[in-house]
Amino acid sequence: MQANSPWPDARPALHPYRTPSRGKAIWQLINTLVPYAGLWYLMILSNRHDFSYLWTLALSVVAAAFLVRLFILFHDCVHSSFLPSRRANTWVGRLLGVLVFTSFDDWRLSHLRHHVSYANLDTRGFGDIWTLTLREYNQSPRLKRWLYRLYRNPVVLLGFGAIFNFLLSNRLPSRKVQHKERKSVLFTDLAIVGIFLVAAQTIGWQTYLLIQLPVLWLAGMGGIWLFYVQHQFEGGYWARKGDWDPLRAAMEGSSFYQLPTILRWFSANIGYHHIHHLNARIPNYRLPECYDEVSAVRAKEPLTLRQSLHTFRLKLWDESQQKMVAFP
Repeated sequence: MQANSPWPDARPALHPYRTPSRGKAIWQLINTLVPYAGLWYLMILSNRHDFSYLWTLALSVVAAAFLVRLFILFHDCVHSSFLPSRRANTWVGRLLGVLVFTSFDDWRLSHLRHHVSYANLDTRGFGDIWTLTLREYNQSPRLKRWLYRLYRNPVVLLGFGAIFNFLLSNRLPSRKVQHKERKSVLFTDLAIVGIFLVAAQTIGWQTYLLIQLPVLWLAGMGGIWLFYVQHQFEGGYWARKGDWDPLRAAMEGSSFYQLPTILRWFSANIGYHHIHHLNARIPNYRLPECYDEVSAVRAKEPLTLRQSLHTFRLKLWDESQQKMVAFP
């Protein structure tokens, strides 16, 4: 147990679950990519015939759920936890990155920074939701407070954020990256352009956009929502660099999002986020097994779907009370 942590250290017990399964990984690719392709086929048919566009939009909701699942598989590849081979993880991740409009190497660098800096008040700004402390907010100029309020508005964070992040921001390299990451962004962008050009010559660019944009937008909203509730919830944990404890950050600063079975499948078990932050090398398909067999991780109180709907009222970290609070 850490000297300043009330939690038993589950990390040694989780180490055996790091071994990926090639069979399970391939099956996840099949049961996600094949239905996703099938939904695209149905949406193309609905646009080519005299069906109402509402049919396309209805199908896009389901397709977006599969795209969220694809992003979690991409996320596992980023951690080299999806397949046994590191090289296979890299190339599968790069191909999935094209489908989810995210560069593999660039996002990998940003996301791994997130894993070593999340819940640390002195290293914010890498792959996280913009979070100010109550004192910082009160001491900020009026314009900054207004921008922060606008950013934390659910309509902006989810609605505009989905388009901004996946359609615009991901087209450019992150700041302070090397040639490898810049080349990865260029590869992803060129592949997306290539798909668009092929689609323009086959199904028509209008049909492509009428399908891709709502699917990407809805999936983006789902992905941002999942990432939001993983670290923004009642209580939570943030600490200054000298007091930051990785065990407390995982157990208190990461949620256990207890979703219904169907949503847990579409989110590829990412709701077991406290376990993921205890050991990021555990494949998504082994996280439920960890939860069932390692008693220490079950000490984490779950965040239910109903409870998560109230998290948007939490805007600031109050260092004096050590909890997330609403705007003053």
